[in-house]
Amino acid sequence: MKSLPEVRRILTAIDAQGQSYIAEDGPSSATLTNPGRPGYRNANLWRTVDGPTAMHAPDSTLQHQGVMPPAGGTVMRVIDFPPRPSDPEEQRRQHEAVFKSMYSDARHQPDSKRHPGMHETDSVDYAIVLSGEIVAIMDKDETVMHAGDILVQRGTNHAWENRTDEIARLVFVLIDARGTRMPSGG
Repeated sequence: MKSLPEVRRILTAIDAQGQSYIAEDGPSSATLTNPGRPGYRNANLWRTVDGPTAMHAPDSTLQHQGVMPPAGGTVMRVIDFPPRPSDPEEQRRQHEAVFKSMYSDARHQPDSKRHPGMHETDSVDYAIVLSGEIVAIMDKDETVMHAGDILVQRGTNHAWENRTDEIARLVFVLIDARGTRMPSGG
């Protein structure tokens, strides 16, 4: 399995004279990996802590913990999904390691009969496939997504699975949301 290059984050700003410029250009300093799931990489790129957000708020990505965006805010991240392990027990162990150490704020259901990565968050998420192929798994069905496909996740129970031999890369924008589980067809 060949790793993908680090995500390049380019951050703009305005100087004291009112001129725009490139303030940062390079890999995210808030990149997380987990030894329990080789090849899995989460690069937090930006977050907002309230809405409407201040356009020139300082970078607070290094303070971000968990999967959820801050209350009233957003978080944008890129995740590299390695191919699923062939051993179902190893797959379960890897998902448990990630959710325990990186995403303990998600409602993870490791004993789900559907998939060991099933979880819910109180957020509206835009999931955009940048490269590779990933399967979006719901309680009742699933769909294969390819580069350029976009899924809008609305607080539903779900999991992600890479059934290929190559890493899949997705960008996620999570927006804090409120409400209860959506009725059918909503």
